[in-house]
Parts: sequence; structure tokens; C-alpha cells
Amino acid sequence: MKKYWKVGELAKLTGLTIRTLRFYDQIGLFSPSGQTESGHRLYNELDLSRLQQILSLKGLGLSLEEIKTTLTGGQISPFEIVDLQINQIKEQIKLQQKLLEQLRYASKLMQGKAELTVEDFTNLLQAMKMEFEKPVIERQTSWERHLDLLGDFLTEENGIPNHKEENQ
Repeated sequence: MKKYWKVGELAKLTGLTIRTLRFYDQIGLFSPSGQTESGHRLYNELDLSRLQQILSLKGLGLSLEEIKTTLTGGQISPFEIVDLQINQIKEQIKLQQKLLEQLRYASKLMQGKAELTVEDFTNLLQAMKMEFEKPVIERQTSWERHLDLLGDFLTEENGIPNHKEENQ
């Protein structure tokens, strides 16, 4: 395997755009380990490992700023990131399996010309709802976390006592 990749090669290899890689570099999230004599970015295998961590955390719903803080602060190891991904995928599989079971059951009833009961429909709808609702809930939680952090920051900047500190 190659030891170094230019930005265009890394983009092709990963499916990301050159623009995205340059933006990650610009915000200090993902910078190349080296440069060519003419100033082109050069990425190595350690850079690939970091990019995998970034994309994994992004897939888990973290913002780019949260990812940057997490990775630079050493708050989580590469193993823990992969473990989080595994758990997320297992949860998605469970939801998909439940929906598949409900759809197969409805199909079986329809093939036998049996009518679906209200309970059959509600079970199917609940399984479908869970599939679509989970990402929305995760995004809402992320926004709430962002708003809490922003509130804490604004409180500190304006010298207003923090309610959390007052209660302790």
C-alpha cells in the first residue's frame, strides 16, 4: 500500500471531496502530515486513521467542533470510537429486523387474503416510526447539547452566575 497520498488521491480513496478535506484542514480538524516541495498536501497512514475516527464520530452525530475537541482532548480512544460504531450498527440492525418481521407478517397475511387487524397495522406503524424517529431524536439531543454549551459560554462571557454552580 502507498505511504503518502496527495489530497486528490485521498479524496478518491475515501469518497470525500477535495473541498471537504481542505475545509477540515482549514478548521484544524484534519491536517496533512507533510507537503511536497511545491506545497501540495501529503497524507500518511496515521492521517488515514485520524480521518476514520473523524468520519466515525461524525456518523455518530457529533458536530465538527465536538469531534475536534474530542480528538484533541484525548477523551476517547480509537478502540472506543470503533466500539461506539459497532453498538450503533447493532441498534440499527435491531430496528431493521423488527421492521422486517412486521413487514413479513403483513405480507403473509395479505398473501393468504386475510385482513390486517388494527393491531397488525399499529405494530407495523410503530416499527416504521422507530426507524425514522431515532435519527430525529439523536439530532434533537445534539442541538440541546449545543444550546446548553452556548448558554454556558454566554453566561461565563457576561459574568452571570451559572445556575448549576448556585445549586451546588
